[in-house]
Amino acid sequence: MEQDAESWFERGYQQFIAGDFEGAIASYDQAIRFKPDDHEAWSNRGDALADLERCEEAIASCDQAIHFKPDFHYAWLNRGYALEKLGRNEEAIASYDRAIHFKPDFHEAWSNRGNALGDLGRYEEAIASYDQAIHFKPDLSEAWNNRGFALNNLGRNEEAIVSYDRAIHFKPDNHGAWLNRGYTLEKLGRNEEAIASYDQAIHLKPEFSEAWSNRGNALADLGRHEEAIASYDKAIHFKPEFSDAWSNRGNALNHLGRHEEAIASYDKAIHFKPDYYGAWNNRGIALKDLGRYEEAIASYDQAIHNSSRTGMRRGATVHHLFVP
Repeated sequence: MEQDAESWFERGYQQFIAGDFEGAIASYDQAIRFKPDDHEAWSNRGDALADLERCEEAIASCDQAIHFKPDFHYAWLNRGYALEKLGRNEEAIASYDRAIHFKPDFHEAWSNRGNALGDLGRYEEAIASYDQAIHFKPDLSEAWNNRGFALNNLGRNEEAIVSYDRAIHFKPDNHGAWLNRGYTLEKLGRNEEAIASYDQAIHLKPEFSEAWSNRGNALADLGRHEEAIASYDKAIHFKPEFSDAWSNRGNALNHLGRHEEAIASYDKAIHFKPDYYGAWNNRGIALKDLGRYEEAIASYDQAIHNSSRTGMRRGATVHHLFVP
């Protein structure tokens, strides 16, 4: 019986590593059938369920693991992960705290705790949590990347770049860190460097629509609107419903005086996001420039309607940060 449980557990683990989460769950179920108090099987089963977005089931599975071994830090980690995916961040933090209580040097728990704090907008605390993760595992690229994201949100952009550079140093193929580094450089007006960063992200992940879109924004900031449009076209090719890329493409076309094409681009943005304030507003500008004043007013009315709903006050180019 014990040997059967071990065989099923190992099979489940290999399936999980291969990304076959359904198969892994079935194997862990078999392991548990032979050994009902197998806390590791219950915990890993929870992790697989969370990866399938079956988060309530995942929490129940982790709770079983904790029932059989209350100090099992991995079960507390996986439970926190499932809670975080459900947006229950306060509960997730409490779970991560339990994991850290039982294993103070548990870098994964410190890093995930930082993510949950960041989701709550508690960026200073998030940074302190990432610092702990990095203290215990200095080469943890994702913690460096997410630390940079938290610094970005505090407006500490130079420090954020240093954090992204560390993420890239330890994992040169971290496309998310290259994207975030580019975004931060762009915020600082260092657009040429930003483009070079986006190019690295695209080199690593050619279908990375957010990098193509942000690259277009940096080109537009430099007045290179034709190149910007080509970049937005790539973003849209890989993600046709990317409303921000459609809207920003419209902005670039407007700058070139190609107002009819700009309106068509804004229409696509609005098709995918009907309450898109910036697209409605800038569509109105394009219509005004064509002398189509009644249509422009109707577009501005839509912008005002959506502005009052969202709290937005003006249209702007939209950028994207990436947190895995």
